[in-house]
Parts: sequence; structure tokens; C-alpha cells
Amino acid sequence: MKFTAEQIASILEGEVVGNPNVEVFKLSKIEEGSEGSLTFLANPKYLNYIYSTKASITIVNKSFEAEQEIETTLIKVVDAYKSFSKLLEYYNQVKLMKSGIEQPSVVSEGVTYGEGLYLGSFCYIGKNVQIGTNVKIYPNSFIGDNVVIGDNCVFFAGVRIYSETVIGHNCTLHSGAIIGCDGFGFAPMADGSFDKIPQIGNVIIEDNVEIGSNSTIDRATLGSTIIRKGVKFDNQIHIAHNVEIGENTVIAAQTGIAGSTKIGKNCLIGGQVGIAGHLVIGDGVRIQAQSGVGKNLKDGEVVQGSPSFNYGDYSKSYVHFKNLPKIVNDLEVLKKNNE
Repeated sequence: MKFTAEQIASILEGEVVGNPNVEVFKLSKIEEGSEGSLTFLANPKYLNYIYSTKASITIVNKSFEAEQEIETTLIKVVDAYKSFSKLLEYYNQVKLMKSGIEQPSVVSEGVTYGEGLYLGSFCYIGKNVQIGTNVKIYPNSFIGDNVVIGDNCVFFAGVRIYSETVIGHNCTLHSGAIIGCDGFGFAPMADGSFDKIPQIGNVIIEDNVEIGSNSTIDRATLGSTIIRKGVKFDNQIHIAHNVEIGENTVIAAQTGIAGSTKIGKNCLIGGQVGIAGHLVIGDGVRIQAQSGVGKNLKDGEVVQGSPSFNYGDYSKSYVHFKNLPKIVNDLEVLKKNNE
């Protein structure tokens, strides 16, 4: 797919300086630019590269004035960084602009869907599924019975959605995500074995949620596991049964949250965090990477460590921990001197 400088300038409301008909078909860093590529200059540290880049088109701020001869065609905009981000979003939308049902695929009875559906090869759509408009479901995906999917959702290859799941508008699920599998519920028996507890609830994912690759969200034992609007998950995250994640909370990779814990809105949770079950985590909480949380946290707390405690206290304690061998040695010297 090719675009001219004039077409790009029209999208970005920018001004072309150079050849308006030059074409690009790929993106590049400014220092790695080549013929046919589009790049941008926003950071002054990379200024020298604009005089040597081989990129066909470079997006720059309106304030930029060349001090040497340049080969690349310029598109001058108010904010080069934001404009390049806008262009990436536009490019991604164009790239994902597929429609139609590829074969072989299975669409069961009672399924309804809106305009613009894309269903990739080897997909299975269960009975009575409701799919909104402009939904893209990539190959090898499974959608169970009675699932509801809102408008403008994208499910990449290999997504698995179990029955009864409800997904809102503008959600993105990356490859390998599994939504609605059984919660981890087993009752200990007298003979030492474990009896499985049926998990008959579901998962509700609200609008504007993004779920990273190979993440798993368990269905509730009763009721719903709920992911509120605007939540963003990194890859390889596990959410147990009956957990609730508040609005606009962001969780980094390899974090696990045990059953029935409630997490507030606008929280930031680092990678490899473990959160025990049946806890209440307040709004605006910050949990540093590799922390283990075993107690409730109030609004705005910042914690680190395993078990986690106040971030400031952790940082002070860590300084002493690093010096522990010297401290022990000093104590031994004091002890000998007092004998």
C-alpha cells in the first residue's frame, strides 16, 4: 500500500516541502531510513540524521528550518511526534480493514452480526452469538455459545472466548487470550482428594479494554468476573474467578490476581506482581514490579516488596539490606572490642 506526500499531508493537515508526489510504502527510524520509507523528527538529539537520512518523506515540526541541503521531502506539522502517532493509528486501521467470512469457518444457528464483519479461516462461532458492527475475528479463533461482542472489536488469531462472555465496544484481544475458562475452584475431601466446584458464572469486559497475548480471565463461580472500561493488560496475565478490575487500571506482564479480589480504578500494577485473594485494593494504587500483596491497600498507596509494604520504607530498607554484610562485620568488631 503506497501513499504520496500530498495524501499524508492531507491526513495530518500539514504542509509539503519538496516533492508532493513522492511515494512511501513503509515506516522507518530516521537513522535507518531508506527509499520508500516514511519517518519523523521530534527529538533534537536526532537532528543530524535529517541531513543524511534516505527516507523519502520526513515529518517535522513547523519550526524546523534546514541549515544544510536535504534530500528527503518534508511534511511540516504542529507536533511531529503526535502526527506520526496519528499516522500509525491510521495505518493500523487501514491494515485491519478486512471484511467477509473466509472458509472453512463455522457459524452456528442463531448468530447475528453487523456490517463489516471479518471472520478468518478456521473460526468457530457458537449458537446465539451476537456480534456488533465492524468486528474483526482473525483465523483459528473460538467464540462459545451466547457470547455478546460489541462494535469495533478486534480479536487476533487464536483467541478463545468461552460461553456467556459479554464484551463491550472497541475492545482488542491479542493472540492466545482466553476469556471465560473455569475458575480454580476445588473442595478438599476427607480422603485428601479434591472435588471440583462448578463454575457457572461468566466474564464481563466493558468498553475500550485491551487484553495482551496469552492472558487468561477466569469465569466467576457465581456472578461475574468484571473488567471495567479502559483497562489495559500486558501479555501473560492471569485474572482469577470473581475478580473485579476498576476503570483505567493498567497491569504489566506476568501478574496474577487471585479470586474475589477487588481492584480500584486508575491503578498501576507492575510486572510479576502477585495479589492474594479476597482483598480490596483502593483507587490510584501503585504496586511496584515483583511485589507480593497480601493485605488490603488504601486509595493512593504505593508499595513494593514481598510481602509488600510502603514504597518509601522499602527503598530505605533496601539501602540497609545492601550494606548488611558490612553492618554485620562492624557489629562483630564492636562485640570483640567490648569483650
